[in-house]
Order: sequence, then structure tokens, then C-alpha cells
Amino acid sequence: MLAQDEAEEPVVGSDEEVRAGLQGEAAARRSDAGVDHRHEDGSRGERAAGGVEGQGTREHVVRRHFVGEVDEGGLRADRQDRALHGSRVRVHGAKVGQQCHDAGHLPILAPRVAGITDGEHTMSASDRLPVPAFYDPENARRWSYRPDPQALFEEAGRWRSRHALSPSSGDRRKVHLLLVDAQKDFCFPEGTLYVGGRSGTGAMDDNDRIARFVYRNLARLTDVTCTLDTHYPFQIFFPSFWLHRDGAALTPHREITTEAVRSGRVKPNPAVAAWVAGGDYEWLRRQAEFYCAELERAGKYTLYLWPPHCLLGGEGHLLAGVVQEARLFHAFARMSPARLEPKGSHPLTENYSVLSPEVLRRHDGGVLAERNRAFLETLLEADVLVIAGQAASHCVKSTIEDLLEEIRARDASRARRIYVLRDGMSSVVVPDPARPGQLLFDFTPQAEAALERFAAAGMHLVSSADSMDCWPGVE
Repeated sequence: MLAQDEAEEPVVGSDEEVRAGLQGEAAARRSDAGVDHRHEDGSRGERAAGGVEGQGTREHVVRRHFVGEVDEGGLRADRQDRALHGSRVRVHGAKVGQQCHDAGHLPILAPRVAGITDGEHTMSASDRLPVPAFYDPENARRWSYRPDPQALFEEAGRWRSRHALSPSSGDRRKVHLLLVDAQKDFCFPEGTLYVGGRSGTGAMDDNDRIARFVYRNLARLTDVTCTLDTHYPFQIFFPSFWLHRDGAALTPHREITTEAVRSGRVKPNPAVAAWVAGGDYEWLRRQAEFYCAELERAGKYTLYLWPPHCLLGGEGHLLAGVVQEARLFHAFARMSPARLEPKGSHPLTENYSVLSPEVLRRHDGGVLAERNRAFLETLLEADVLVIAGQAASHCVKSTIEDLLEEIRARDASRARRIYVLRDGMSSVVVPDPARPGQLLFDFTPQAEAALERFAAAGMHLVSSADSMDCWPGVE
């Protein structure tokens, strides 16, 4: 818990170091002596926005710190801010500039972003803000990282005042950021379905870039919505739902075909019928066969068995810490609702897309599930819709496909409102534990092919590194 009333005098040395950040109450109580979490981007060696590097060693106790940022006037430091967590942070400088970059070079700061006319613009300074000094990119790699909401709320209030941020409800141009399934089970090697991509660090790198994108475009983003893959222990895409013909359990990372169900080589777990099909096992078997046939008929997927992931109530269901931190900071700074959109809890269908389950009807003609019409309308209301998250090969891909289908049915020109952050998503790549260096599955080609289709339809493939000035059609 942050200290409310205590304020010890600093220990004077010859440098200024800061105990800052947002790691939650437990971390706030730690001293973390000897830890120097530098605000640097590990993949490029750049300085994060936040101040100037000092010389020597001056240490401040946990209860007080400096919050600095680089803006058009250079470094500013607020000596009244309290410590945000117990980790020590050294604040570094950054150059101010405005240019477009490729995905391999992220700019630190750029001046005002276009896209809102002078008449609509309400800020007195640059729209493209610095990354707050508390942000530690190493937290994008920490499963255990948990931001402190109260500390974020307090810092966001200061940030709002400092940068003249207004409530997002007054934005005349609605810019909606949709983050798909940025949850722990997908975003860390400790998760049960880590999306490492071909690099092996995919989702962690993506989350760092996504967080920086939110901070830099805080004044521009009207809404940030996160989808939540939400599952229970027995669902049709988990091994627990199925058995071999001989009654043995199945293992994850295998496909289930219609022929395998029809022949009886695999079968639904009879125990599931009691609470999914009212005890009617034959109905359940026929539905499982029908489901596999519908997937194959649509040509999108063969039923694939995933390891249990994003189980409701478990830690893997939570958003990655830096994503949670960024969305809360945006919510508090812009007074935005920070909505969540759960998906995937139906036991008899996958729900890769947040907009629609994979199969909508039952083998007997009844309704199995329905599309998420209300959220679809919310997305279509945006003037600019930015999409990122996990995984590019599955849930992001399916969500954009459903969105594009609806856009084509209404007005194909609306596709130009969609911006896909190519460097904010990775594909599912499954290493083969029995053959080091080999893969069981690599869904990267499917993701790349989908991105090409989206671009051909008029959507924009963009980089989080670039100022939104540089995005085509954002004027």
C-alpha cells in the first residue's frame, strides 16, 4: 500500500535514483535494494521517455520519488509525487522528433498527431505523449507483475492535469483500440498456451509495444476494449471432452476430424453428457460429429485440441500486467470505461472471434449459439478501429474476418477505417518436445495470408512504432 502520510527525507549522494513503478501492494512494501530497473527497450537499446540520466548516486526512499517526462520543453520533475512501487528505476532522456519508422525502430516521442482538425483539437500540447516514467518494459516479461490500481489512479490524475487531457467521451473522432485476448496464458512461457511466434518471445514483445502505443497515444484513444478468452474445464476443444475408442484420455495439440468421430476412433466423454446434453449421450455424439463436419465444410479449421487455457478463476485468465496497467492508466487519465468483452464459455463450440462462435446451429436444427451483435455495432461506430492482440493466426484473424464480412455486407469502404497493428500480434507456433528445433504446428502462414486478404479489402496494416500521422487515411 502506498504511504499516505509518511515522507522521509532523502539520503543524499551524487545521483538521483527513483523507486517508482506500479507493481502492486506487495512490491510497494519491498525495498528491492540493489535492483536498477532501467527504462530501456531491450530489443533496440533505446531509452524510454522519462527524463535525463544522472551522474553518481542519490537515493530516495520508497515513499517519495521524482516523476519526470520529456516534452517540448524538456525534462520536468514533480517532486510531490509519492512512490508508486518498491522497485528502483533510473530515468533516462529521449530525443524529440517526428518521423515515420519501420517496425524495427520505435520512436520515443513525436509531436502532435494529425487526425483531429484544429477546430476539434482540445489539447494545448502534443497529442503524442511521452511514455510515463513508471513504465518498466521488463514487466512485459514478468508473469507475476501486477500493477497497483490506486497508484495508477493517482498518477493518471497528475498526468491528466499536466497534459491537459480531456474526458474521452468528448472526442469528436472516435478512435477505438481493440486488444484481443492479451491474457497471461497466451503471453508468457509460464502460460499453458504461450504464443511465442517464430521468435520465441512474440507475445511478450507485442505487449511491450502495445503498452507503449497506448501511452504515446493516450490523448488520441477514445476507448480501449480487451476481449477475454473465457473457458471451463470441459469444452469441445479441450482433451478432457474426448476419449479414445478404448477409453484412454487424449492429449492436446492434435486434430479431430469428422471421420474420426464417425468411425468411433475418438468419442465424446460420456460423463459430459449429463450436464451438456441432459444425459442423452447419442445426442452429444451426433452433435460432436456435426460440429466437426461444420468446421470442415466452412474451410476455416479442423477441430484442434488445445491444452486447458484461460480457465475462469485461474491466473492464466488475467490480462498480462503491462496491458492491464496501460488500459487502467488510459481509463483513469481519459475517464474512459475500459470495457471487457468475454468470449468462449459455450461447451460445444469454439469462439475464436469475439463477434461470433464458430458454429451457430445444432445437428437437430436448433440454435447452438448467437453472434455478438451488440459489440459488432460498437466496433462499427468507431471512426478509427485499431486491432492488436493474440493470436494473429486464430482469435485476431477470426475477429477481423467476421468484422470484414459484416463490412462487406453494409459498405465495403468502411474497411478503410480498420488499422491492424502488425507488430502487436504473433502467431501460434507449437514446438515439438520430442524433436528439439522442430515444430508440431506453425500457423504463421495462415496469419500472413489473412493479413494479405485484409489489406486487399482496404484495411491498413500499420506499425505501432509510427506516429499515427504516418498512417494512411488518418488525417
